[in-house]
Amino acid sequence: MGTDEFGRAAPRLWYAAYGSNMHTERLRYYLAGGRPPGSTRTCPGCRDPRPPARSRPVTLPGLLYFATESAVWTGGRAFYDPDADGETPAHAYLLTVAQFADIAAQEMYREPGEDLDLREVLARGRARHGPGRYETLVCPGHLDGRPVLTFTAPWASADVPGNAPSGAYLRHLAQGLISAHGWPVGRVAAYLAGRPGAAGRWSAADVAALLRA
Repeated sequence: MGTDEFGRAAPRLWYAAYGSNMHTERLRYYLAGGRPPGSTRTCPGCRDPRPPARSRPVTLPGLLYFATESAVWTGGRAFYDPDADGETPAHAYLLTVAQFADIAAQEMYREPGEDLDLREVLARGRARHGPGRYETLVCPGHLDGRPVLTFTAPWASADVPGNAPSGAYLRHLAQGLISAHGWPVGRVAAYLAGRPGAAGRWSAADVAALLRA
């Protein structure tokens, strides 16, 4: 199970990343701190900077879409709509509960260090911790007896206008899909170019070119 900084048993869960954190190298900055390539913001890192105990590809029921404007990537952010039709490939990381809370805080540009109350999301499958873009927790199921958790916006994909993501951001998503799911470049490019917000602004050929740059 692992231990915390005081040597106590640290409970773990699966964090299902569907955006740029699908790329393990990108997630590393949230864990250990630093500024990812292409980003305008330095991550403070988690209280526990250790890498995930394990990782696995997963597929979530629902839709990936791009909306709002990222101050870090200067383009649309990835969001997950669990109520929409479709399937969303993701990368599940086995983390401590504290690491998950610290990653969620950094996604909201807050300093890490405060634990999340997970009782409601574990009991009901969803919990809104605030109005922010990544303050709604979702538990789509369990894996190896541990809960799978992710975070997204409180709104539905149909309620907000789409916004195309930047190339640097898309590159992380593409590399994450390749490393986690083993998809070929063509499949990755077609999938990302077809997501709401990216569709009509990015072609599959353009996304594929990002991986050759």
